[in-house]
Order: sequence, then structure tokens, then C-alpha cells
Amino acid sequence: MTPAERLAALRAELARAGVDGFLVPRADEHLGEYVPPSAERLAWLTGFTGSAGLAVVLADRAAVFTDGRYTTQLAQQTDPALWERRHITEEPPAGWLRQHAAGRRIGYDPWLHPEAGLKRLAEAGVTLVPLPANPLDAIWTDRPAPPMAPARPHPLEYAGRPAEEKRAETAAALREAGQDAAVLADAHSIAWLLNIRGGDLAHTPLVLGFALLRADGTAELFVEPGKVPPETRAHLGNAVMVRPRADLPAALRALAGRRVRVDPEATPAWFAETLREAGAEVVEGEDPCRLPRACKNPVEQAGARAAHARDAVALARFLAWFAQEAPRGGLTEIAAAGRLLGFRREVALFRAESFPAISGAGEHGAIVHYRATPESDRPIRPDECYLIDSGAQYLDGTTDVTRTLWTGPGEAPAPLRARYTAVLRGHIALATLRFPKGVAGPHLDAVARRPLWEMGLDYDHGTGHGVGSYLSVHEGPAAFSRTAKPVPLAPGMILSDEPGFYLPGRYGIRIENLLLVREAPEQPDQTKPFLEFETLTLAPYERRLVEPTLLTAAERAWVDAYHARVLEAVAPRCDAATASWLREACAPL
Repeated sequence: MTPAERLAALRAELARAGVDGFLVPRADEHLGEYVPPSAERLAWLTGFTGSAGLAVVLADRAAVFTDGRYTTQLAQQTDPALWERRHITEEPPAGWLRQHAAGRRIGYDPWLHPEAGLKRLAEAGVTLVPLPANPLDAIWTDRPAPPMAPARPHPLEYAGRPAEEKRAETAAALREAGQDAAVLADAHSIAWLLNIRGGDLAHTPLVLGFALLRADGTAELFVEPGKVPPETRAHLGNAVMVRPRADLPAALRALAGRRVRVDPEATPAWFAETLREAGAEVVEGEDPCRLPRACKNPVEQAGARAAHARDAVALARFLAWFAQEAPRGGLTEIAAAGRLLGFRREVALFRAESFPAISGAGEHGAIVHYRATPESDRPIRPDECYLIDSGAQYLDGTTDVTRTLWTGPGEAPAPLRARYTAVLRGHIALATLRFPKGVAGPHLDAVARRPLWEMGLDYDHGTGHGVGSYLSVHEGPAAFSRTAKPVPLAPGMILSDEPGFYLPGRYGIRIENLLLVREAPEQPDQTKPFLEFETLTLAPYERRLVEPTLLTAAERAWVDAYHARVLEAVAPRCDAATASWLREACAPL
């Protein structure tokens, strides 16, 4: 079917269902950012492949909403004759519904929306109608089958804490709150709690399933039994029962009269609706695994350092190779990303990329989450910017790093150097910050923006996101973003530091390292505990884009010290040619 035929077929299904519209989120039943092909409903319907979005389909009009990372991509991938394109922050879906659908019946799939999100949409004056089956699935005749990768134990040498200990601690928190059980719909929480990993997603090692954690420390894992081989059943132990997903309704009905925690932001509305119908008391509260998962234990912290040190060798090999090849021409975006992946595949404990590399030359670098395709793949030309944002999944840690490179052989223009240096100054300002305990990510977002703001410039994405431990490269609950929840930063959290600047049609600049939150040394007369960051990423900055005269003495000293650290840690692990390039790249400014 053509895009127009798909939209028309969906509208026919909505008429049969007796609703005036339908919500199509970019989500699966676990409400995560990354979904399997079988859940790519938004992409199938609209053509938009970004990792965040929502479509609203009415009988006479339709709109797709996404954030600032994807507005350019949305315009490129959707047909304006079929879809209105909207910025989800500047023009929220609730406002669009209020204007175009007030008083109408809008259908939704209760497996694909959290209750909190539905409450915000209901404020638009529409009647939200849960549908027993997703009408889009009725017309998606060639929909891929759900993934069936096996669940595997995550060894204690990487997890750092036994699953029994995690279950006991989390169950104690439920007892303290007077709750009998908690619903876990986030597959990341299940992976962390039970020390298991899987292969249901291409870049995030998850087992897609659901769990009930009880206040006595026992748990039920709802996945297809064929996904749990004997070694994993033995790893889970007798206190964890494996049940097919079809048993979920009966398991929830059995909680009648019990107090059950449900995270309204991270759990499909189906769970709360089913529990209430069964006579259970639904207690709204955050997923009890979310914050403990974000605060990496000492073994996970050591694993992150080790993973970044090994990843740095692959990065150095790539950067040295690119510096030699780019000025000659002949490289393409896909070829360059493939070469970096090839270097990473030679690194110990490598399992996969942590996301598809963003490999954007020239104007493609201005598309924040650009994905090179055979159709869009273009040559990387001499004397232009090239942005490479990539990462890897290792058994002991997850990496994510961005560098913006100058292809040479000519000199970068002065305005470009000034903007790159402003981004670098913001990056340094956040990395070097000391701050009191209790401060949250949204409080620090502006620190990285100040040098750009002084030039009248900005960027339309958050400054940083949380990162998991051999889990998702985008992990909550903490983030450096004005729109994030004010979750206080805590020791053991790992977040990205990635300010940027994007000139549409010309180039993009982004510089990204991962930071580990740690206790700060006490100062004389200090009145409260302070925290600071440890930089995990080890890769030189593009010195040909740095304008040293625009750096303060302290900033210049920090870059020189960072480069000295990179050289000392990485060069001994590299081949002679890469080490020679690294010495030049890491020389004092």
C-alpha cells in the first residue's frame, strides 16, 4: 500500500470501531525508546523513522508530532499532503486535539500509552476510548513477528550484585511503603533486577517481557517460556516463576484487594485498568528499580571505565584513519561508519553498537539524529565538517561518544571555529562543574549553553541523557534537559555531556563525552556535601576546529590535561601509526 492508502485504510477501521480518531505513538508495550520491527507502527503508517513521535489521525486531518532532534527528518520523511508536521514541545498534541477534535471520541491502544500521558491528552476536551485491539494491526498485513531471542544470565562479574540481593532490597522498599507488589513493564528494570540480558532489540540487550515483584522478594516473569533456556531458569532460581504472557490477566486478577505500585509514566494503561477492574488498589509510584539501576555499583563503575578505555583504542584507530583518508575524498558516510564499527568489533567484550551510528557530512550533520541510508549516503568531501556520533555495547559497559571533525586539508573558516569553540567551552563547563547534592539535571542544562547563548545561538535538544550498564544508551531518570524531571544527581549515575550547534543546510557541531557522578573532595568551610563528574570518554577533540584565543586560560589548561590523559591511557594500546597520530592530536594547544 502507498502511504495514502495506509492512512485511508486506517480511517476505515476507525469508522468501523466507532471512534472519530486514533493515537499512534512511537512505542511498544514496554514504552521504551527503542522498539522491535513488529512495533514500528508509526514508521509503517507515516514513513517517519525517528525514535520519538506521535501521530493523531482524524477523519479529515492528521498530524505527526516529534521533538527538536527530528523536525528536519520529519519534514523529509512524511508527505505534507497527508500529514501536518508539529514540534511536540512548541505545539503539544493536547493543544492540537483541543483545536481540531474537542468533543470527539479518540481511540487508543491501552498497551501503548501510560496513564499519565493519557491524562494530559484528556485535558484537550476529547473522550479517550480504549480499544480492545489496535486497528492499525488489522491493516498491517505484512507485520513482522515479535522477537523471540533467548534470555541469558548477566554474570555477577559484570552485574556487581546478585539478583537475590536486588530483589530483597527492592521488596523491602515496597514493604516500607505498605505495598504488596509492583508491576514492572520496563524491560530495562527487569534486566537489572534479575541480572538477565537478551537480544530482542538490535542495539539494547533486552528481554522484552513483564514482571510482578512481590513484597516478599519473589517475582513472576511473563515471557514466552521458549525464550528462557534451562541455564537461565537455573540462574533465576526458585523465587522467580516464569509464566507465559497470556497468564498476565489472571495474575493481575489474583491481586484483588492488594495494594499494587504502578508507575503512571512507564507502564501501559492496560495494567492499571485491569487491576482496578479486579478490585486491586493501584498506587501510583515510580518504578522501584529505576533509580537503583541508574546509580551504578562499584563493579559497574569499574566496568564502565574499562569499557571506555578499550573503546578509546577503536576510536583512536578510526580518527587516525579518517585524518589520513578524508582529505583525499572518496569516503562516504556509510563507509566511514562501517570502518568505525569494524574497529570496534575487534575490541574485547564487544557485543553490538549501542545505537546506529549518526554519520553526517556537511548539511547532514545539521540533522541531529541523521541516519545515512543507501539513498541519502553522500561523499565526505574535503574541507567540510563531519559529525560522527556512535557507541558500543560491551559486557562491562555501554559507550556513547560524538566528535565533529574537519576533513581538511584546508583551514576551517573562522566563524566555524568560533562556534565549535563555543560548543567546546559549554562541554568543558559542565564536565568541570562542582555542585551540591540535591541538584538535578534540569538545573545544570544552562551551564553548557551559556557560551552559545552569549553569541545568540542555541540547540534544540537536551544537553545530556543517562546511560545504562550494558543496557540502554538512553537511560532515565536523570538527564541534563529543561524538560526532564528534576531528579537529583547521585553518585554512580552516568550521563552524557553533549552540547551542539546546527546550521541547517550547512553543518552540525556536537561534542559528547560520558560523565560519571562521584563525591567531590571536601573543601575548607564546606557547609554541605558536593558532587562532581569524572570524564569516562577518552578521545581527542578536533584541534583544527578549536580557536585557542577564545578559550580562557583554565579552559585551555583543561583541554591540555585531558589530551595528556588520553595520550597516556590510549597510546600504549595502539599500533605505532595510530600512536604517532595520537601524539600529534593530543599535543598541547
